[in-house]
Amino acid sequence: MAFALTSQPEGLSFKEVIEKYPQVPALVVLKIDVQRRGVHYTDRALSAVDESVHCLRGAALFGYRDGKLTPRPESLLLRDGTSIIVDPTPLEQDPYVVDLIDSRLVLTDNGKVLEEVEYWPKPAYYDKKTSSGIPMRYIATARPQRLNIFQPDFCRFWANDKGCLFCDIFNNFKQQRKELGIPVKIHPHDVSETIREALKEPGFFTNICLTSGSKTGGNQPFDEEVDYYVDLLQAIGENFRRRRFPSQLIATAFSEPQLQRLYESTGLMSYTADLEVLNEDLFNWICPGKAEWIGYKGWKERLFRAASIFGRGHVSTGIVGGVELARPQGFTSEDDALRSTLDEAEDLISHSVNVVYIVWYPRPNSFFHDQSNASLDYYVRLAKGLHELRVKYDLPIDYDDYRRCGNHPDTDLSRLL
Repeated sequence: MAFALTSQPEGLSFKEVIEKYPQVPALVVLKIDVQRRGVHYTDRALSAVDESVHCLRGAALFGYRDGKLTPRPESLLLRDGTSIIVDPTPLEQDPYVVDLIDSRLVLTDNGKVLEEVEYWPKPAYYDKKTSSGIPMRYIATARPQRLNIFQPDFCRFWANDKGCLFCDIFNNFKQQRKELGIPVKIHPHDVSETIREALKEPGFFTNICLTSGSKTGGNQPFDEEVDYYVDLLQAIGENFRRRRFPSQLIATAFSEPQLQRLYESTGLMSYTADLEVLNEDLFNWICPGKAEWIGYKGWKERLFRAASIFGRGHVSTGIVGGVELARPQGFTSEDDALRSTLDEAEDLISHSVNVVYIVWYPRPNSFFHDQSNASLDYYVRLAKGLHELRVKYDLPIDYDDYRRCGNHPDTDLSRLL
């Protein structure tokens, strides 16, 4: 299948952005731009991959930017110790290039070496199987300091073609089942065994994150999804002496009784329900399934209720930064988009609901596959703006910061505090 290629928007260069925002560390700016443009691995860089040492990407919630499932390095580490989540990208789309020069892995742009990088280390449990015979790397994937229980499942919003327009979870799910043979559903006993093995590696992991597609079934809408997460979280909890354990659930915006059940019957510590875009009209267009089942105002109200249950500093919503500029209904001005997004973010943060963003890039198997994302300047301003709002309202984001996640440019700035 042929995909339309995207071009990067015109704007300030990487050097100009660094000079414009001296208060933002240059490595954070670089990380944003690498996520914005993607990476390409040269043959020399791939020759440095050691499957016994490095993490290779296997089962994943979302697809690659080049639409392929070929095993490649999971992602990169920068010299400040932070992780950078990247996707292999065709050279025609002007990505950064990872190369091996003088026995060093380096990040380059137009042939110029910018930074030395490392591949993510592979945890020992990746080479083991559960008692049911499933490779543990298919049960829990590992970031440098976080375990991910990501069920590459079918999101029910896609049942009537109302999945989020930036998302490729459904198409990636079908591709992974066909090419990788991943399990259709992760079972609690496999999760418990995998977590037990992972925790044998002392000092490696500081948090456990769970997510999957939305499930609308049950006596009340989304009871089926809550049931599934309760089972998984209780299985994980078998491996901890204390009732609460460092954990984050990224899920649908649940009702108050469902939230109470999650909090009271599991050891879950933090909860995230992603609005994706902070504008009701764009939410209705970009997230039609979420709009149909819950609605923008209803989603926000459920987040406010969650903050009263899980406590201040333990609830957040994620946005896909830049998707508010998607054609044809998005903002046509980056200034207007930023102003609107930060105004709405302040309303959420002032109600103890954190807002974090990921850099949007048009995925080849998504509805927005032929669009382009925002400028580097825009993403730096968005990171600064969200960070400054958290400082203003003294709202911590410890469970989703630069150590435990590594995918939010705004929380990367929390290390400055």
